[in-house]
Amino acid sequence: MHDPVLVVEGLKKSFDDKAVLKDIHFKVYPGQIIGYIGPNGAGKSTTVKIFLGMLEKDGGQIHMFGQPLQKGDFKYKHRIGYVPEQSEVYENLTASEYLEFVGGMYGLPTDEVDAKAQALLDLFGIAESYHSRISSYSKGMRQKLLIIAAMIHDPDILFLDEPLSGLDANSVMVFKEILARLKARGKTIFYSSHIMEVVEKISDRILLLQSGEIVADGSFEELRTQSAEGSLQEIFNQLTGFNEHAEIAEKFVDILRRRSS
Repeated sequence: MHDPVLVVEGLKKSFDDKAVLKDIHFKVYPGQIIGYIGPNGAGKSTTVKIFLGMLEKDGGQIHMFGQPLQKGDFKYKHRIGYVPEQSEVYENLTASEYLEFVGGMYGLPTDEVDAKAQALLDLFGIAESYHSRISSYSKGMRQKLLIIAAMIHDPDILFLDEPLSGLDANSVMVFKEILARLKARGKTIFYSSHIMEVVEKISDRILLLQSGEIVADGSFEELRTQSAEGSLQEIFNQLTGFNEHAEIAEKFVDILRRRSS
């Protein structure tokens, strides 16, 4: 077996004395698609931001590509890509200018970025907007641009946070196929999402985070064996103890039917 590309040992993080991550341990290997799931506030985004150097950990060790991550490290970032949940981009730039800026941060020559960018935008069906300002882009177009920006330097690890947001059905199919091809090339994908159907289908391994702790770790079939038969959503509900969805929905609809006297 290959050496792990990511090793997390005893990771801890708190905000205002509230423990968000509590002694997290796991290893990730090349060619794996990891589904990283959990309720809102479980610590998923905090974990990824620590990996990216956007937040500092309070305790524990992280090794990426065999080297410990230290405060101020940046060399490893040339080998990772990130699609954030919120699409924050420089709206006054054109896609051409934005991707040239991103590619430059990764040390790519301008002509290489330009050739790659135009070809990738064309495959996503938005090549005609290459020289248009991002402020004119729809949500789906911005998401495609973020995906291209995260991948243009051919990273070894991709961190994806709700990457399908705003994409049309055809683009979702293309994107899932892209992930499968990257996996086949030995790339690692760390995929965080609330869309359980997608996580269930694409992930080799699923990590379920609840209240800052890993409460399940395994393939979908292994999780089914450990808990109960059913979809990933049903397993998720069982492991997180959430079984009030039907009752809440019924109350919600009842309120809509009320009439003032």
